[in-house]
Amino acid sequence: MSSFFAFLHHVAAFALVAALAIELILLKEELSVRRARKLLIADAIFGLSASVVLVVGFLRVFYFEKGASYYFHSAPFLAKVSLFAIVGLISIYPTVEFLSWRKALKQGQVPVVAERKLQTIRSFVHWELVLVVLLILNAALMARAVGFFG
Repeated sequence: MSSFFAFLHHVAAFALVAALAIELILLKEELSVRRARKLLIADAIFGLSASVVLVVGFLRVFYFEKGASYYFHSAPFLAKVSLFAIVGLISIYPTVEFLSWRKALKQGQVPVVAERKLQTIRSFVHWELVLVVLLILNAALMARAVGFFG
């Protein structure tokens, strides 16, 4: 069972990274109805995969791996969880913006978004990806038992 949850955790993590990369690519071109719909889908996949990463990750910590006391004595684990929370907070702004486009999209119209706002959304998605890379670094450090205290 532990291997299955590890697999599920990793697949969800890869889906999360892929969804963010797709969002970034879609935000580089001029917004269209089709592109805006794809952004909504990519963001939904991001949210779903982040939820799976979080739930399965904590199930692994508390039930399937070395136990909570082991992980909560790991600086890289604590950094990883903190970075995940920061990515989640940063993702709120783009998600709220994408969801606000639904009314226009239902009418078959391109959402009206100022270029400055699109630049801000791009910037947020860039930061999400940067922080996810740092999260992956901490996962590798954690896997090698670097930075344990106590």
